[in-house]
Amino acid sequence: MKQLLTILFLFVFAATDGATLEVGKGKKYPAIEQAIAAASAGDIIHVYPGIYKGNSFLVNKPLHLRGINWPVLDGENKREILQVEANNVIIEGFEINNSGYSSSYDWAAVKVINSSYVTIRKNKLHNNSFGIYLQNASWTTIEENIVKGNPVNEIQSGNAIHCWKSDNIRIRNNTLSGHRDGIYFEFVTNSVIQGNNSFENIRYGLHFMFSNNDIYMNNSFKNNGAGVAVMFSKQVMMIANHFEDNWGSAAYGILLKEISDGVIKYNRFINNTVGVYMEGTNRINIFQNLFKSNGWALRVQSSCANNTVTKNNFIANTFDVGTNGSVQLNSFSTNYWDKYEGYDRNKDNYGDIPYQPVSLYSMVVEKIPAASILLRSFMVKVMDKAERVVPAITPIDLKDETPLMKPLK
Repeated sequence: MKQLLTILFLFVFAATDGATLEVGKGKKYPAIEQAIAAASAGDIIHVYPGIYKGNSFLVNKPLHLRGINWPVLDGENKREILQVEANNVIIEGFEINNSGYSSSYDWAAVKVINSSYVTIRKNKLHNNSFGIYLQNASWTTIEENIVKGNPVNEIQSGNAIHCWKSDNIRIRNNTLSGHRDGIYFEFVTNSVIQGNNSFENIRYGLHFMFSNNDIYMNNSFKNNGAGVAVMFSKQVMMIANHFEDNWGSAAYGILLKEISDGVIKYNRFINNTVGVYMEGTNRINIFQNLFKSNGWALRVQSSCANNTVTKNNFIANTFDVGTNGSVQLNSFSTNYWDKYEGYDRNKDNYGDIPYQPVSLYSMVVEKIPAASILLRSFMVKVMDKAERVVPAITPIDLKDETPLMKPLK
């Protein structure tokens, strides 16, 4: 019944032929606040070019605010700029700049509170503490915005898109840079993040905390402090994303911590310190990804169990797999490893002897990071060869019984 009423309301709202109000120099309404006060639910407000300042703009009824030729909403580095507290609101075509910073409040360029069916699209946000901020929102879409910050440090910078306690959110085709996190999810469920370009953010390109049943796909995460962190969440699908140049002492393509029942497939991990770092993860399916030119392709801590790694390409990584324990409870099969030196006498495209992707020296570096300075030495190569013949330190159960002879296409 509730769904029926919602659909009926949307139909009535969509069918309403709202009036158009005009804001700007020489128009009926010189100020945005005046137009909002005069408007009725379903009206469209056209805002013409100019710089609009003053108190924070509050949208408290169903309206469509459309910027014509990029009018500027300026927070003058003093306050929050635009706040939505109503259902069925559209914000598009604005430049929204210079929100204030507060150590007590999360001031944003656009904040949506306790609202549903809100769309924020095709805006340019620059030099704000938080860019777009959702708080207890649902069925809301954020798409085709450019959100660029001027980062100070991790503490004094907000997130480009911040979502808290929300449900059924769509975040598509945004360009996000210069913030603490490109996208931040906390207690967000049943949502989709797709086609975004998140780069040069201080901490993570995308950050999940306590968020379940979400999917992110076809995004690019490049040159962030780390690509993506997924923590204390379950059933997160990670599909066809690109992770590149997330490089540093604590940088990863993906950091997984205390998550379960997820999927990582069809992704590309190129030139990251670590492609995927796993700690306390269970039942993750890592399938048909490319790991190329990373420091570590995978770092699987001994606290992980029942994860499967199948049909991936491992090419030109310094270490294919690293771990910190002698016991492993995960499954590796049917992967291509460019370091594999076995043979295929029956020509079935599978190696006749198993491949052990953990090298002796990766175990040494795991315990003594400074030892990486000797990585290219002749003695290290000799030690690794000897360990492969007679394993003494590396986990003997961590092996691919059916390594592929050729990379998967």
